[in-house]
Amino acid sequence: GRSAPVPLKLVDPVPPVAPSLSRSLAMAFFRAAVAAVLASSAQGVSQQAALKNTMNPIMKVVTLLQDMQHKVIAEGEAEKDLYKKFMCYCTTGTGDLSASITAAETKMPEVTAEITVSEEKLEQSKADLAQAQTDRAAAEEAMKEATGIREKEAAAFA
Repeated sequence: GRSAPVPLKLVDPVPPVAPSLSRSLAMAFFRAAVAAVLASSAQGVSQQAALKNTMNPIMKVVTLLQDMQHKVIAEGEAEKDLYKKFMCYCTTGTGDLSASITAAETKMPEVTAEITVSEEKLEQSKADLAQAQTDRAAAEEAMKEATGIREKEAAAFA
């Protein structure tokens, strides 16, 4: 069922020319063609893209692998930097966290005592308010009685 693999043909960089032209003239013609392609890259097409268009398939694969290698190396450097930052955080972060926990544990009894004192003051203020309200009600009642007695005395006097 399998077909035999097709052998790869190596491509001659010099294009076939008429037999009357010498090999040096053919090479000059090929260089002129490459120069024309490179000159077209100056008109908007990048030099690297133009060069890739003139490369044979093996060179294209090699170029792609080299580009991939550079990209992987750059990603590796970025990962290495991130790892260093993470490890720095791990070594210094635990010290910072334990220091803040210790500070919070020392401050907790102080804060609890302040809360207790504030609650006692609140209860005392509520009791004082209730007493003031009953005293006010009693004073208003006394004023009403005094006003009533004065009105009776004024009516008897008049």
